[in-house]
Amino acid sequence: MTKSIVISGPPAVGKTTVAKGLAEEFSLKYLSGGDVLKEMAQEQGFDSAGDDWWDTEDGMKFLNQREENSEFDKKLDEKLTKLFNEGGMVITSYTLPWLIQDGIRIWLEGSHESSTKRMQTRDDMSPEDAYQITKQRFDKNKALYKKLYDFDFGDDKSVFDVIINTDNLTAQQVIDVAKETVRKLL
Repeated sequence: MTKSIVISGPPAVGKTTVAKGLAEEFSLKYLSGGDVLKEMAQEQGFDSAGDDWWDTEDGMKFLNQREENSEFDKKLDEKLTKLFNEGGMVITSYTLPWLIQDGIRIWLEGSHESSTKRMQTRDDMSPEDAYQITKQRFDKNKALYKKLYDFDFGDDKSVFDVIINTDNLTAQQVIDVAKETVRKLL
C-alpha cells in the first residue's frame, strides 16, 4: 500500500496546486476536502458551484452554519480519514493532519499578504476583499477547529513532516520541494 499525503495550510496558500502536482508525479488520487464539504453544502440547499464559492456570501453563510453545527465537519473528517487510511491519496484538508496516525503531512506556510495576492489574482477581486476574506476564513476555521478538536490551526505545526514557506517561491518551486520531500519519506 502506498502511503497517503495530506496538504494543509491557510486559505489561498497553494494547497490545491501542490496536491495536484504530487498526485500527478506519484500516480496518486487527488481529493479536495473542501470539495467534499461543498458537496455537503449542496445537500443543505447551497449552490456551492465554482472554485471560489468559499469566498462568497453563501460560502460564509455555510461556514457560520458549521460553527453552529459541528456534524458537517465530523462527517467530513470521518470520510477523509477513511479514504486517507486506504492509501494512495493526496488530500487537501485543514484538519486531517491532526487526526491521522500515518502518512505524509505537509504544511504550506505563507504570509497573509501573499495569500491575499494569490486570492486576488485567482478570484479576480480587489485587494481589500481578498484580504478580508482570507483573514475571516482563517480566523473562523481556526476557532472552529479549536472548539471541535482542541488543536491550534496555524500555530501547532508539530504534526507535520515538513513546512514549506511559499512566500518567495513560484508554484513550481513549491511543488518541486514537496516532491523531493515525498520521495525521501516514501
